[in-house]
Amino acid sequence: MNVVKVGLLGLGTVGGGTVNVLAKNSNDISRRTGCQVIVTKASARDITRPRICDTDGIKLTTNPDEIINDPDIQIVIELMGGEEPAKSLIIAALEQGKHVITANKALIANYGNELFAIATKNNVTLAYEAAIAGGIPIVKAMREGLSANSIEWLAGIINGTGNFILTEMRDKGSDFADVLKEAQELGYAEADPEYDVEGIDAAHKLCILASLAFGMPLNFEKVYTEGISKVTPLDVTYAEELGYRIKHLGVARKTDSGVEMRVHPTLIPEKRLIANVDGVMNAVVVNGNAVGSTLYYGPGAGADATASAVVADIVDICRVLDVPSQHYVPALGFAPDKLQELPILSIENVTTAFYLRLSVKDKPGVMAAITTILADNGISIEAVQQKEPAKRGANAQVILLTDCVVEKSLLAALTDIESLDSINEPAIRIRVESLE
Repeated sequence: MNVVKVGLLGLGTVGGGTVNVLAKNSNDISRRTGCQVIVTKASARDITRPRICDTDGIKLTTNPDEIINDPDIQIVIELMGGEEPAKSLIIAALEQGKHVITANKALIANYGNELFAIATKNNVTLAYEAAIAGGIPIVKAMREGLSANSIEWLAGIINGTGNFILTEMRDKGSDFADVLKEAQELGYAEADPEYDVEGIDAAHKLCILASLAFGMPLNFEKVYTEGISKVTPLDVTYAEELGYRIKHLGVARKTDSGVEMRVHPTLIPEKRLIANVDGVMNAVVVNGNAVGSTLYYGPGAGADATASAVVADIVDICRVLDVPSQHYVPALGFAPDKLQELPILSIENVTTAFYLRLSVKDKPGVMAAITTILADNGISIEAVQQKEPAKRGANAQVILLTDCVVEKSLLAALTDIESLDSINEPAIRIRVESLE
């Protein structure tokens, strides 16, 4: 049986999980590939730290170049995270003719165009299933399983920390800050949670998913990104009363005008399956013109879940080691010379429905003035609720659901509404998606 030697750059949670999955499932992996996969070397900043895996038989080093320059290692797995030295090490491995696997979604989103070109030039694979949604095989599903389809849109809960926070806010009625603290104590959120709660992590993943869906180069800088830190328990409650759940959603959609790529809080009808994805779980809905909508659900992080995706990439590479590179599955699912530059819509030109909450003085004529301004801007109202003030003299809350409208038209209307002397505070607005 052929022996395939693997080197790990990083031996933390995912690296240790990878070693464990390879050991636990070695028989099945050999049966699937016809190869015996062995981790021979691993680099780490501190090789004396306790590990979650058995390191017997693995040479540990603090110098990752030992792995890159080892002529016996055929597959390099980058699990260090960050930009450098990860990027330079990946390039060096590719240029030495080694296949590379990475879980580094930021690196792929920002530099994937360059890295995939280097891999193609050197007739090797740069695989990245573990970079998106942990253990959910969404890259393989979109690149291969749905390849008969023209993808029309996708929407995903692709950050477990944000989903946990919104779930807890709904279930407990807690404020964002309190739930964030709880998430940090449980280890779901980092000490600096910006990437998770402000949508940057989800935007990295959405950028890659959009390129897989529409066959275009990666355009991370054009993803509209909005976090969840301004979502309040009040809006979570009002959304529920209207039959919706608030989720932090990544949406990519191909329209006649261009491609939408946006990450933001979103009202989703509670009857949709994705609206019922709670806690730290992830899910992605993909809509193809042949199959319709399909849902992919599972853990978005964790040692074994993410290692499952890493090892699946190892299996794929082992299967093509003796196959000419022109027969490899393209990195983004489309032949590299067939990727198309598509126009990306700015958020002001995106059309969605909206949830609006207005804090108004409780006096006659307020609703008439609001609805007149909306009508003058071509905005129809689908539903309206007025919450009476808790005490005399306090503000009333008006909740509106609009029909679909171009965002710049809504912004123009809100400018006029907020100038009314009966409006006390800036409007709260959250986009609504029916996902039909």
